[in-house]
Amino acid sequence: MKRTLQVGLPIALAILAVGFYQAIFVAPTEATMGEVQRIFYYHVPSAIMALLFPYVNFAASAAYLLIRRSNPLRAQAADALALAAAEVTLVFASIGLATGMLWGRAAWGIWWTWDARLTSFLMLWLLYVSYLLLRRFTAGGQTQTLAAVLSVFAAIDVPIVYMSIRWWRTQHPSPVFFGGPDTGIDPHMVPAFVLNVAGWFAWGVLLVTLRYQLQRKRQRADQDATLRALESTLQSVR
Repeated sequence: MKRTLQVGLPIALAILAVGFYQAIFVAPTEATMGEVQRIFYYHVPSAIMALLFPYVNFAASAAYLLIRRSNPLRAQAADALALAAAEVTLVFASIGLATGMLWGRAAWGIWWTWDARLTSFLMLWLLYVSYLLLRRFTAGGQTQTLAAVLSVFAAIDVPIVYMSIRWWRTQHPSPVFFGGPDTGIDPHMVPAFVLNVAGWFAWGVLLVTLRYQLQRKRQRADQDATLRALESTLQSVR
């Protein structure tokens, strides 16, 4: 973990610092919304991360389900990665919701509206809250399996969130990228956007890596404690 911090933290912070400078001081002011539009450089990257890391959670959960009987040790590693990705997803989804509400209040005059994009994104947030509550408060040998199954439903919601503004008319703005003719942003805004996406991605990878390492350490400690208890029981029987 120390090595991960020494290498990953300076990289993530450096990219985020340059991205902040570009977003606040270099990128031009948007003509319609003015300075409030600069929240775009944080809202959109955090939302992208909230749609990216669920697939890390899903892939690790699927691996756990596939090998939990044939290779229990590797299955535990996959489960640790699934848990780490779920926690980071919830962090980014929370930031996405908070910044979206702040931006909505400034741009639309309302904090919230039950349109397709916002509702489906809220569902994603609730799914990961449920996932972590299940992991935290459910006892028994099936907790990891149930959580892995729940991750499937979260993964299904991700494309719904992404496509919602294409499938339905929503209060949320139409697609900024890949939405057809006349979409996109001013070329002078691109460096700030790309740097913030890269910075938040680096930050997310760092958090997932640290949380994975911590969970693996806890798993090994639990395994050692179980072995010691078993050895003590066997000795007492003898």
